[in-house]
Order: sequence, then C-alpha cells, then structure tokens
Amino acid sequence: MEKRLLAAAAALPAAWLGWTLFSRLRVPHDLPLPPAVEAERRTLGSRAGRLNLYVAGSGAPLLLIHGVNAAASTYEVRPLFEHYRATRRVYALDLPGFGFSERSDREYSPRLMTDAIHAALDEIARESGEPVDALGLSLGAEFLARAAAERPERFRSVAFVTPTGFGKTEQFYGPLGSTRGRPGLKRAYEHPLLGQAFYDALASAPSIRFFLKQTFGSYAAIDEGLLRYDYPASHVPGARHAPFSFISGLLFSADIDRIYEALRLPVWVAYGTNDRFTDFGDRTNVQHRDNWTFSRFDTGALVYFEEPKRFMAAYDAFLGGRG
Repeated sequence: MEKRLLAAAAALPAAWLGWTLFSRLRVPHDLPLPPAVEAERRTLGSRAGRLNLYVAGSGAPLLLIHGVNAAASTYEVRPLFEHYRATRRVYALDLPGFGFSERSDREYSPRLMTDAIHAALDEIARESGEPVDALGLSLGAEFLARAAAERPERFRSVAFVTPTGFGKTEQFYGPLGSTRGRPGLKRAYEHPLLGQAFYDALASAPSIRFFLKQTFGSYAAIDEGLLRYDYPASHVPGARHAPFSFISGLLFSADIDRIYEALRLPVWVAYGTNDRFTDFGDRTNVQHRDNWTFSRFDTGALVYFEEPKRFMAAYDAFLGGRG
C-alpha cells in the first residue's frame, strides 16, 4: 500500500505537467461566443468597466441578473428573458467578467458587481424613468440586494432565485462592504505557471457537466442548451479572472444579512430544494417580515428551467400583489 501511494504521489507532477502542456497546446481560449439571447446588445461604459446589456420588448421594465460560476452568462436567465419580452421591456446584464462584458485582470468584488447593476439601472432610467422589477439568480441576488438597499427608489420589487446567504450555519453580519474571501488564494490561482491550466480543468466539458448536475440536482435535469453554451462562454480571453475571485470567496459578502434585512420593498424568494450548492436552513431573520415572500420548488437552483409555468405563475402573482 505504501509503495502504491508513493508511486501515485511521484506521478502527480508528471500528470500535472502533461495537463499544463495540453492546456497550452490543445484547449481553446478564444472561441467565438454567440449571443445568449437574440436581442439588441448595448455596450455601457461605467465605473465597473465595459458592460453588455441585452434589451428587448416593450412595457414596464424588468431587469435580470445571472449567477456566478466558471461559465456564467445571461443564458442562465434566458427562459425568463424569452417569456417576458412579449409583455415587458426586458433587460439582462452580463456581470463584469462574464458574457460580453469586460473580462480584464482586475479586482472582482461585490462592489464592482453592484456598480454594474447601478449602471444598468441608469440606462433604464434614461430610457423610461420608471422604477424596475428586478430578478437575481444565486450569488447575483446578493449584488441585486445591495443595489436595492443603496438605491431603493430605482426599484418596484426584487426577486431572488435560489439566493446565497440563507444556509443553516450562515450568519453574515460583518462590517459593511466586507467579504468572505482570501486574497492570497486568488493570487495563488492566478500564478502564471498554474492559473490557466487549473482554470481549464475547472471549465472542461466534464467539469461543466458535473457542476451543472450539482446545480440541477441530477444529470437528467440539466438543460442541454445551457450545457452547450457554457463551454464557449468559459473559453474566451480573460475567462478565468472573475471565476478565480468567485472560488476564492471574494464575491461573497460577509455583511449580506445586514443587506437583506435593510430591504423594505417587496421581496420574493423562489428556491429549488435539489441544488447541491445552496441550502435554506435559516431564513428566520426575514421570513416573517411582511415584505418578504418565500416559494419552495422541488427543482434545482434554476427553477424556471424545470418548472417554467409554475414559476412564471408564482412570479406574476407576486408582481400583481406587490404593494
């Protein structure tokens, strides 16, 4: 047994060297990326850098914010965009570091992501002047909550789909603006000899399928369109920078309970019980507040991919009954 362990340990450097060479020579890092939705694309200049905003439809404004992972993009909210564009003016933002937004090597933080949402809100205000209904997915919900807490007059309501920060062992009342991240870990991930190869392992086709299985709860539930889009979305120049901040914890807010509790506008939370990354064991700080409503779905995190009719009906009921 000891000899086998020693042999395996000795083989690891060679295996890593082999993967590093494969990453440099065979893994594509400049794939063409099609639009996540067929819609007008606007480029916004902002404090958060160059941003991509999809726009379609007419009517009351609805803003959609995707989640965060190695392959995140507006495709994660595509079913909502396609459904509501028939009756609403729908906007979907590519967060910094994802989709067609700027992917430069810089500090990615909740502040940067929130500033990007404010830039989208400014664009909506210039166009319509109306407050918006807005929906954020997973970690994107934390950024949306912060934006709503900072500028509540810009919103009519917010909806969070399987948001982070409600785990049964999670209490986040840190100093305002603090994160749960480890900058040293981010620097290690970005090491010039290790970073790209490590990211390519995270964003390989088998890894993407595995992480989607964790998100949806099973391989059978995975949306194949999302799976196909995720590979090119994670293989463009600069694709690794924001995900490295994500896995270093630098995009998770250590003050998010303070932010959630500061919200006074109507809030709807829809969450799937089959997601392996998020749990909802502790909602006690907000679930009994008059402006908060929770809806449980027996799905993965991206509820509207699996139960679109039930999700849309519940969301429409919330929007119709908001104060």
